[in-house]
Amino acid sequence: MEVLLHQIDAFVDAPFSGNPAAVMPLPAWLPDGLMQQLAEENNLAETAFYTSRLPPDAGAPPGEWPAFHLRWFTPAVEVDMCGHATLAAAAVVLEDIHPGEDRVSFFTRSGWLHVDRTDDDEYVLDLPVVGHTEVDPDPALVAALGVRPVRAFTSMDEIIVVATEQEVRDARPDFAAFPPLARGAIVTARGDHDDFVSRFFAPGVGVSEDPVTGSAHAQLVPLWSRELGRTDLAARQLSRRGGALRTELSDDRVLLIGRCRRYLDGVVQITE
Repeated sequence: MEVLLHQIDAFVDAPFSGNPAAVMPLPAWLPDGLMQQLAEENNLAETAFYTSRLPPDAGAPPGEWPAFHLRWFTPAVEVDMCGHATLAAAAVVLEDIHPGEDRVSFFTRSGWLHVDRTDDDEYVLDLPVVGHTEVDPDPALVAALGVRPVRAFTSMDEIIVVATEQEVRDARPDFAAFPPLARGAIVTARGDHDDFVSRFFAPGVGVSEDPVTGSAHAQLVPLWSRELGRTDLAARQLSRRGGALRTELSDDRVLLIGRCRRYLDGVVQITE
């Protein structure tokens, strides 16, 4: 059996920047265990699998544009939300399968997600707002991250706010010392040139540091929008690769705007 494999860098602002995602279109779902093995073999933060076969609980597609069922796997687990791999999957659909369309919808564990392509070849991802609650910093997590917290919040991930961009850059986590987390930890601060910056760590789900994390920004945009008093914000993730996002808070949705760059196309041979 042959399965197409595309590797797309999402949220890029230069070659070899942004977050690489593997995208594997399927005529029908493979066994979950096999998809997990493929994601482990791809060895990227996420592999996105999609098929045109919608499940019964998806309901009617939200419009006349293309619609698919999309799932995301890290090398270790299936996850509930992934922004950059959704952007990457949209780039494959709108460039290879439906080049005449400028919108695609995906049914996911997080409901229907939509991606639009602009006239400037940017992609606009629509994610649900993920709320947060202020908490006392977890001493074990703070020690593992090696940072000095100013504030802390709990959300889909644990959010640690520090005083400066340089502190975000300088964080050197001890992954072996991480306490058990529902998913991961975000370190964030006001940016020197961007509105806010961040880094994302999730060793418990097989991602030590993610280069650019769309789902993290579904949590960070509402937080920083309230702090800064604006709904349009420029964000940068300070991983080694780095990546840039323009963001917008619109009621209960977060829009993430960025570019994609194709790195490779290939074929995976699966032995029956």
